[in-house]
Amino acid sequence: MLAEGATPDRAWQLFDELPTVRIAEVTTGRWRGAEVRTGHPWNGMLVETGWYGKQFDSADSVQPLLFSGPDGTVFPVDPRRVPLFLAGKVPVSSLRPVRRSLGVLRPLLETRTPRARLRELEYRGKSSVAMIYDHLPIIDIFRRVDEDTLLGVMDLRGMDQPYFFVLYRDR
Repeated sequence: MLAEGATPDRAWQLFDELPTVRIAEVTTGRWRGAEVRTGHPWNGMLVETGWYGKQFDSADSVQPLLFSGPDGTVFPVDPRRVPLFLAGKVPVSSLRPVRRSLGVLRPLLETRTPRARLRELEYRGKSSVAMIYDHLPIIDIFRRVDEDTLLGVMDLRGMDQPYFFVLYRDR
């Protein structure tokens, strides 16, 4: 699909061609994430810091950010505790120590409370499932690649370029 990356125009073209997906089709638990390299300033940031994916348990019980600690333990992070303002402003390589420190940082970052919800939202002419963050101006919109794969795009207020990512259903 977009494994090697794509231009933003190509990623938009694919996104617009893909079918929609409904809430009931994604609320099956944990999804593993990967970014689509489009030259976005955030490329590499989430991966370098230990981002694992997302957790969709029900329409109102969503963890928008799962991280994997050095020991492999996956845990939900409160997005308000992630310094998103640094994204694209510091070299990605400077974020590697964050991943190694997740074991120590976990008590400060972890949450047990859902931090997002799912709703059907019309976006670019189609109504599909979207994840709305509770406390940040972020909406992630999804389209179906296949039964176990979603293409997502982050809509963040003030962000000039789209940030594309892929989610793979954990089985």
